[in-house]
Amino acid sequence: MHIMEGFLPLEWAAFWWAVAIPCLVFGIYQLRRTLSADREALPLLGVTGGFIFILSSLKLPSVTGSCSHPTGTGLSAVCFGPFVTSVVCAIVLLFQSLFLAHGGLSTLGANIVSMGVVGPFAGWVVYRALRDTRVSLPLTIFLSCAIADLLTYVVTSLELALAYPAGVGGVVSSFVLFLGIFAITQVPLAIVEGIVLALVFKYIVSLKPEILVRLRVFPEEKIRAAGGGVQ
Repeated sequence: MHIMEGFLPLEWAAFWWAVAIPCLVFGIYQLRRTLSADREALPLLGVTGGFIFILSSLKLPSVTGSCSHPTGTGLSAVCFGPFVTSVVCAIVLLFQSLFLAHGGLSTLGANIVSMGVVGPFAGWVVYRALRDTRVSLPLTIFLSCAIADLLTYVVTSLELALAYPAGVGGVVSSFVLFLGIFAITQVPLAIVEGIVLALVFKYIVSLKPEILVRLRVFPEEKIRAAGGGVQ
């Protein structure tokens, strides 16, 4: 992730911006509605945003013109949904492109789509599918965060493949090549990220379970079972 400045052809950079902007607009609307309904959700938003920034700043070099790193988006997607997460990711990615030389402004739209839109949405879908089942809360968080990480790189691989199709095999061949290169580092990183964020969420449950109940992240019974003393 973090496709570097100038790496995508202009038409593809513009296309991904066009995809990202409506998601950001809707995300800003949802963010304002969430915070107006419960201002105490702001510290939790800060915590989830902080993990996105810290984890996504830890990059491992890749030979694809990009880099490999945790994303941290699954936790925010579970707590606030994928579109609010897209806004948080856009802020993080903008800061990283300007001050840390991670990614670029022209490729910011593509990076938002992969890390801030599709990845969180995939994690959110897993969370929603497991939320009201007998699957334990820690396992739900682990799977949601790991899938959010992995889908980010699936989309990044697609973005690179569409921009640079192989001479033989075209987009499909390039997609498989990019995905295979990313998988070497990203599969173990996704597993570690899922474990770390599951532990972080367990700490949030023990510290501020009432916020999770008000935001309807999990049913109160499940939060109690995970060790949250809801008042």
